[in-house]
Amino acid sequence: MEGFGPLRVFKAVSRGGDVEYWATNDLAMDDLGRQALGERCWAVEEYHRALKQCCNVERCQARAARARRNHIGMAIRAFARLSWSFHATGAGWYETKAAVVHHAVRAYRNRPLHRIPTIA
Repeated sequence: MEGFGPLRVFKAVSRGGDVEYWATNDLAMDDLGRQALGERCWAVEEYHRALKQCCNVERCQARAARARRNHIGMAIRAFARLSWSFHATGAGWYETKAAVVHHAVRAYRNRPLHRIPTIA
């Protein structure tokens, strides 16, 4: 690449026929190193997907910066607990989240903290 220096380019073809190109300035990298780096990249992608979809990190409606930071921190903490449960039980993230929500709803229905007064 002009202005960047020498590159090494890898072509990866998936089983489905999708073609992906990887470029690196590490000229000593071989295909096994690229695969290991690809697996690490995929783990980061999974982390972000789970943090957004299972822990609702992007759904903060606060305007104050401190409140947003608190929301993000609690979402990361929830993700850590979810991951621990995921690895301990072997169930998927969505199954684990559904089990936690189901348990919380059942506990609240058995012993609610607030009661709505009846009118009539």
